Amino acid sequence: MKNALLVFLIAGIVGVATTPAAADAAPKKKTATAKKHTPRAAKSARIKKTLHTRTAKRGASLDDAQHLAVRSSAALVLDQATGKVLFEKNPGAVLPIASITKLMTAMVVLDAKPDLREVLKIGTDDIDTLKGTRSKLRVGTQLEREEMLRLALMSSENRAASALSRHYPGGRDAFVAAMNAKAESLHLVDTRFEDPTGLTAANVSSPRDLAKMVDAAHQYPLIREFSTATEGEVSIAGRSRHFHNTNTLVNNRNWEIGLSKTGYISEAGKCLVMQAWLNNKPTIIVLLDSWGRMTRIGDANRIKHWMESAALASDGRPG
Repeated sequence: MKNALLVFLIAGIVGVATTPAAADAAPKKKTATAKKHTPRAAKSARIKKTLHTRTAKRGASLDDAQHLAVRSSAALVLDQATGKVLFEKNPGAVLPIASITKLMTAMVVLDAKPDLREVLKIGTDDIDTLKGTRSKLRVGTQLEREEMLRLALMSSENRAASALSRHYPGGRDAFVAAMNAKAESLHLVDTRFEDPTGLTAANVSSPRDLAKMVDAAHQYPLIREFSTATEGEVSIAGRSRHFHNTNTLVNNRNWEIGLSKTGYISEAGKCLVMQAWLNNKPTIIVLLDSWGRMTRIGDANRIKHWMESAALASDGRPG
């Protein structure tokens, strides 16, 4: 009887000691499991939040372009289809535009509906006595009007532009008057012309006006064709001479350019205007007063990258 009582008491003591231990084991196992998965879930949540924030910031970039580092003194980026300004920097600044002038020269020539096959001759009056620039078109060179127009737009040949103006009805004075009349008809309020080449700093405009001028020039098939031609051979006095486009981007397969014109004189700095397709949209880019040999090209590439990045972010946002 004593032995039975002793066994009963020992079993009771062991049972009391074992039961709490077993009860604690389950919660501890559950807690360990929770600790194992909670950090991973939290990390995933943080990653999703970060990606959402980055996407939101990138997606808003077209509406908030303050971070776009355009180094040209004045610039404008325009959605040609809608007329919406996508980016601007000093858009109303009135500055010399150098050979951007030749877009207006080309429009005035074509508006007169002349015989493009008529042969024009480079004369002494076409020599640049203001800046002393050189030309492959020697005095006495004879080329068809269409060829003169192509060289003026593609290679920015000053003598070609000058010859085109001299052979206008009424001569150069009438031509410059027609340039200013055309500017007025396009409502270019900041634009003035004094010569057809852009060698004078008196030829001025603003990014806002130039966007309109580029849009107008883009309506002319020959201006689109000639201003984006990469290069060409011209026979001058029985000798073949090579000409190339002054905008290196027309050779870049990453760009789809529909119109282009560069410009430079010391007073204007490096200038560039283009119509290009960015994100499958027609876009006008105006860059004025860029310093450094590659600044205007760098600015154009930065604008392209900015627009493409914004489009990618926009595509990635939930609808």
